[in-house]
Amino acid sequence: MRVILHGLLMALLLGVCPQVWADWKLDNPRSSVNFLSVKNDAVIEPHFFRNLSGSVADDGSVKVVIDLSSIDSQISIRDERMKKELFEVEGFPFATLTAKVDPALLTSMAPGKTQSLDTAFTLDLHGQTQTLKAKLQATGLENGGLLVTTTWPVLISSQPFGLDKGIEVLQNIAKLNSILLSVPVNAQLVFVKL
Repeated sequence: MRVILHGLLMALLLGVCPQVWADWKLDNPRSSVNFLSVKNDAVIEPHFFRNLSGSVADDGSVKVVIDLSSIDSQISIRDERMKKELFEVEGFPFATLTAKVDPALLTSMAPGKTQSLDTAFTLDLHGQTQTLKAKLQATGLENGGLLVTTTWPVLISSQPFGLDKGIEVLQNIAKLNSILLSVPVNAQLVFVKL
């Protein structure tokens, strides 16, 4: 459910040609993937992942990895519970997004140039793989980098990834009436040349 991620990261890259993306990497300090959860039908809580990595190969293959143990909800006990009960990081430490860049979509991203992208990506989370879609915007940066952001949240549902049981455990531990089984995920990703 909380994988979020993503979905957006891959999507972003789908709109760029391999020549532009060859030998690029994700700049973790300048990038973010976050989501909102809702408990008791009214309380909204923000979460984000501190550790992201990714690259684009010269053949147009895109890979973005989210370290699920880097979840940060600003409440340490909740973070520990999510790692253990929801994500089960001992067995499933990462969420991985993959995509293939379409070289026909873009030939260059000059500084300040913006390109909207509607794309599909594959999300591997908790031992399950799903194909999702994202609406993105890519912007060329002055330093030759590229900023990719979601323009609409990517909705990640817990059921397809086998996360329902973990959500139920978290709900019982915290004595909550409910936790919504889907989350909106947003991303801001900066890619730089190696």
